[in-house]
Amino acid sequence: MAEGSGTVAKALGLLTLLGDHPDGLPAGKVAEASELPFSTAYRLLNTLVSSGYVVYEDVAKTYRLGLRIFQLGQKVAHARGFEGTAGPVLRRLTETTGESSILAVRDGDRTLTIAKCDGPQYRITTDPGDHGPLSTSAIGKVFLAFEPGLVATTELVVRTRRSITDRGALEAEMSAARNSGWVSQQEENDDGMAAVGVPVWSASGRLVAAMALASPLFRKDREALSGHLDQLRAAAAELGPQLPLS
Repeated sequence: MAEGSGTVAKALGLLTLLGDHPDGLPAGKVAEASELPFSTAYRLLNTLVSSGYVVYEDVAKTYRLGLRIFQLGQKVAHARGFEGTAGPVLRRLTETTGESSILAVRDGDRTLTIAKCDGPQYRITTDPGDHGPLSTSAIGKVFLAFEPGLVATTELVVRTRRSITDRGALEAEMSAARNSGWVSQQEENDDGMAAVGVPVWSASGRLVAAMALASPLFRKDREALSGHLDQLRAAAAELGPQLPLS
């Protein structure tokens, strides 16, 4: 990195460097690889962390790219990246079930939609790049059910009169979901809508995303949607090893 580079160029250089190391780097390695003084690299890294472009892993003491980078990419180039990988799988799922399909990742205490396919008769209200609460949606509940400890700290957001506001009830539901392998919601996120969701695992067994089927109640309630769990699980199993986050 050139000695005379400005602060913005240096920060962008750190983002590029971290992009080449998806598992993350400690601050010392970042400084060494970028040829910046440790104090400069450390300051820039923490500025990027505070703005969401970089994530600091406290246990490993490493820095890696944050999902804000992906969110910007979705806004600019929706047809590339995750869409190119997930789009065909979601479209086939929607074709076989007749219902809308959604793929999301967790961005801190919120979901981040990364791809979707609307059903033939109804457009769902989330789009790639959109954030949502964890406790009210099927995609959010996947993370609450399958990431240990998350349900104890998540904010219980009220979106409808059916949104869960009792943490004990949420914990009990997520415990049952871990046993069954799937989650559901009905009119907890949007009035008149139901959804079921399953985890998306990487080839190494890491939870990388959540996949859901959603439908207006005049078509199917969550019990009827659960009849598509075999197709939903098959799509998640197909997609998991292909995702860039895997």
